[in-house]
Amino acid sequence: MTDDAKRSRQGVFFAIAAYTMWGIAPIYFKWLQQVPALEILSHRILWSFVLVLILIVGLGRFHRIKPVLTNRSQMIRLTIATFLLGGNWFLFIWAINNDHILDASLGYYINPLLNVAIGMVVFGERMRKVQLVAILLAVTGVLIQVVSFGSVPWVALALACSFAIYGAIRKRLPVDSMTGLWLETAILAPLVLAYLLFFADSPASDMTANSWNLNLLLIAAGVVTTAPLLCFTAAAQRIRYATLGFFQYIGPSLMFVLAVWVYGEPLAADKLITFAIIWFALALYSIDSLVHQQRSKRA
Repeated sequence: MTDDAKRSRQGVFFAIAAYTMWGIAPIYFKWLQQVPALEILSHRILWSFVLVLILIVGLGRFHRIKPVLTNRSQMIRLTIATFLLGGNWFLFIWAINNDHILDASLGYYINPLLNVAIGMVVFGERMRKVQLVAILLAVTGVLIQVVSFGSVPWVALALACSFAIYGAIRKRLPVDSMTGLWLETAILAPLVLAYLLFFADSPASDMTANSWNLNLLLIAAGVVTTAPLLCFTAAAQRIRYATLGFFQYIGPSLMFVLAVWVYGEPLAADKLITFAIIWFALALYSIDSLVHQQRSKRA
């Protein structure tokens, strides 16, 4: 097996692992429903900062940080990506704990098609006719919801756009996944630490007064955050960006099941129509991708 083939196989494994963990993440955040979203976000960032720092020191990778810190262009792009990621994290937590898991699911169904469009515009990847039809169908599904039902799926659109742009920026940065994640959390850590110390006032904001199981859940935010994101950035660096989008079906599918059959969110007509159109678009895209892969193998 060639080195490229090995990297591609590793990328597939990392992508499946990342999206599966993201798909079941609502279960974890529902356990913390009594804690405000901004406080959960703060714990995600701080405990991820600590956990990744331990990993970097343990693996002897601290020397990789200085070259990035001293590269102004890379730090500017990384900072932009960081705030996109932080916004995405906050909105996702808010959506889960305010019974908008279906909206989050819709956003991450839209994201693969958005990845294809970004792959064409930013990375010069060629878009086949069926892929273009799939993207137009997705746009149609959203427009039908807006025009016919007067409801803008803003949660879904914000989640899809913020994460797609974040992924595109990170793909172009020559920074490994672990170093990048630690720098991202390091950029946000002072802000969220100040929030926890001086502004947070919920019953859960004082960890010395919390039960041990609540504190354990808050600390676990580091693992819940770090594990899938490391897998995602590792995958993004090993496989084509459009291909990476293919695996994202795993995450929203698991979220959809949790929303409807576990947490009982109502599947209203406007959402059902939009979901149906986007599912059809994704089916077209998937079939086209499989056919193209088979033709490439035969060639």
